[in-house]
Amino acid sequence: MPKITYIEQNGTERTVEVPVGWSVMEGAVKNRVPGIDADCGGACACATCHVYVDSAWLAKLPPRQEMEEQMLDFAQDVKPNSRLSCQIKVSPALDGLIVRTPRTQH
Repeated sequence: MPKITYIEQNGTERTVEVPVGWSVMEGAVKNRVPGIDADCGGACACATCHVYVDSAWLAKLPPRQEMEEQMLDFAQDVKPNSRLSCQIKVSPALDGLIVRTPRTQH
């Protein structure tokens, strides 16, 4: 299983194995990673799963789709590497992915 590292705003790192096909958000929620609330359950309707993708991984992800772009308008402190973790599907190619949670979600 691919390993995803979630880094909280305070620097705490948690690396968890996430099954292929799950979203990065599902991996966080199932492993009780703080800072990823996922209030809508992964329906791309709330932006409470906002993360910052480590710059080394950005090119390995598919681009944001229109719905994700629209939902990010509701997130705070959006940056060029902002993504909704519900929209990132885990694949073997994402083994080692690093995401950070924003300060506003803690």
